Amino acid sequence: MKKILEIRDLKIHFNIAGGLFKPKQTVHAVDGINFDVFEGETIGIVGESGCGKSSLARGLCGLNKITSGSALFNNIDLATANSKEWNEVHKQMQFIFQDPVAALDPRMTVAEIIAEPLETLYPEMKKTAVMDKVLATMKLVGLSHNQINRYPQEFSGGQCQRIGIARALILEPKVLICDESVSALDVSIKAQIINLLQELQQKLKLTIIFISHDLGIVKHICNRILVMYLGNIMELGDKKSIYATPLHPYTQALLSAVPVANPNIEKNKQVQLLDGDLPSPLKPPQGCVFNTRCPQAIDKCHSERPQCRLINQHMVSCHILN
Repeated sequence: MKKILEIRDLKIHFNIAGGLFKPKQTVHAVDGINFDVFEGETIGIVGESGCGKSSLARGLCGLNKITSGSALFNNIDLATANSKEWNEVHKQMQFIFQDPVAALDPRMTVAEIIAEPLETLYPEMKKTAVMDKVLATMKLVGLSHNQINRYPQEFSGGQCQRIGIARALILEPKVLICDESVSALDVSIKAQIINLLQELQQKLKLTIIFISHDLGIVKHICNRILVMYLGNIMELGDKKSIYATPLHPYTQALLSAVPVANPNIEKNKQVQLLDGDLPSPLKPPQGCVFNTRCPQAIDKCHSERPQCRLINQHMVSCHILN
């Protein structure tokens, strides 16, 4: 498979100004990760709140500044791209936000919202051609042409997310970044949007980076799973093998908490509870960042950061695995 995105030692840090008696501090949101994204796949990124999923996604589309490392997309390094290069990136990579209502300007009509990326990046395009493209894209995502002059507040959450998807697709991108794009929706609407994304992926040959807390949805829609913890990759592998035989203790704990539809299995299932809370990204632990909560931690885990290495077809960051 052809690589569409190559990420190497990527770091995204945020500096926090100190007070009168407080020094400046740094939030290590993403702290040196390496992985590739391949054409046509859906890669799921999972982990607890605060693990750096959204910071990574926003860094890849220019909403967060990359501190160091590289992210190559179409021979453009997103870490050092200028405004002209970012315009080219945005034509090929688009973002779908978590809150479908808040992501839309209430003062703009559906037509204006969907057309905005086209008018911004292709200013020479005629208005009639733009409107034709808007109508075609609305039809593609299941919106009616007679809704074109309505405002976002006249739509449900699911319809607003369809508008957001249409806005992203009007540029005919190669990559969609979905940041918790169904978490704010009702269960039935969530299923409709997931099915829509899968249909669009097949029809338009899209590559999707899918961020979610819902491991059931991730299992349904994704080809590969990337597990993050405190800005670091804990495990990366094929969906089937990750769910069947998770190797990292953190991945095992996450998957043990996924509900099972069979009540007999669910009743006897052992959930692996982790002690304590996620450490602060202002001061991540020395060595392996998971050592403060890992039930299998050894002395080496507290002093040396593990390298991500291939074990049984998984990329895993762990000292205790051979």
